[in-house]
Amino acid sequence: VQLQASGGGLVQTGGSLRLSCAASGRTISYYNMGWFREAPGKEREFVAAIPWSGSTIYYADSVKGRFTISRDNAKNTVYLQMNTLKPEDTAVYYCAGDGSGLLKSKSAYEYWGQGTQVTVSS
Repeated sequence: VQLQASGGGLVQTGGSLRLSCAASGRTISYYNMGWFREAPGKEREFVAAIPWSGSTIYYADSVKGRFTISRDNAKNTVYLQMNTLKPEDTAVYYCAGDGSGLLKSKSAYEYWGQGTQVTVSS
């Protein structure tokens, strides 16, 4: 399966962006999906994850209450709605697919998209 992330850009503090992760090659309806981010000089970190059932959703503490992960299986796409953005949210955002086990861990995922840059200006 190929994952294509899009929707990044430059936004001011307090603004919003919606990232999309479009999958091709296979349906992701039964995949656990996640979003991670990597800031310059830092390790890739967990942002949010949504299981295939859409039941229990996970968020990093740093984004809880501001970001929302969702999925549209009919469109084979996962979204990350980001509100009240802060400069510390600046990073390349990656979507990940077919997670198993601890969904907050990078190693849980089989597939990765190419990343989309999010820059939040102060």
